[in-house]
Amino acid sequence: MSDEKNKVEKSTLYLVATPIGNLADISERAKKVLLEVDFIAAEDTRNSLRLLSALGIKNELVSYHEHNKKSSGERLVARLISGESCALITDAGMPAISDPGEDIVRLCADAGITVSVIPGACAAVSALSVSGLATGRFAFEGFLSANKGERKKQLDAVKKEVRTLIFYEAPHKLRVTLTDMSEAFGKDRKISLCREITKLNEEIKRTTLGEAIAFYEANEPRGEYVLVVEGYGGEDISDELADLISLPPESHVRKYESDGLSRMDAIKRAAKDRGMSKSELYKILNS
Repeated sequence: MSDEKNKVEKSTLYLVATPIGNLADISERAKKVLLEVDFIAAEDTRNSLRLLSALGIKNELVSYHEHNKKSSGERLVARLISGESCALITDAGMPAISDPGEDIVRLCADAGITVSVIPGACAAVSALSVSGLATGRFAFEGFLSANKGERKKQLDAVKKEVRTLIFYEAPHKLRVTLTDMSEAFGKDRKISLCREITKLNEEIKRTTLGEAIAFYEANEPRGEYVLVVEGYGGEDISDELADLISLPPESHVRKYESDGLSRMDAIKRAAKDRGMSKSELYKILNS
């Protein structure tokens, strides 16, 4: 019965989670699917080849990444429609989370192709679980923009978000990101910096934004980071206002429009709720 449930089906795209650092975290089901599908699509074939070699899997490997996702995606869909099965893997963790996998899933959904998930490691959820911060409600923001102006807009939009916030960041951008977060959220906002999760040099630093900035002024950031940031906890915020602030900016404005306010009055009121100027919110809504 178990084998039947795990049977690899034709014309199916399998999203297969891979280890984020420790090879032992690969599941038996993931290995079975990787071994039995007709071919494997990978974000970085060189990186994935090392993983597959370690697992003893010698399967056809094709490239699918941000820069070829249109042409490669069309080829993948054509092969799936023809009856082949495919496993999609990312460099580490869950495909389609902050990577181009979301595009191929959308293409398959539009084409009526079955998409099945083989769950496993996810850096965002792993970091949240050990952060020491509230886990009941959270918002995943992924990577911030490399453009300073856009990054500021992103942070301003969530500075009064009451849910715990999760970001990904590369070591060479960490210092700038922490400084921008401190300006948006305040230096006393709590943060957990989770580095190299499941790897030999795993480190969880639970501190404040101000203290994190001071630490990394004296110490070189190393490894890939997941930043888990405490949600807004202003004492003056009501439950109703907290629910409004947790909405995307456009939904927040539409709520006030549905209450009878004009578009500009709704933007003005939502901006006040979110602790920003009307012009700042207007730019976010039109970006």
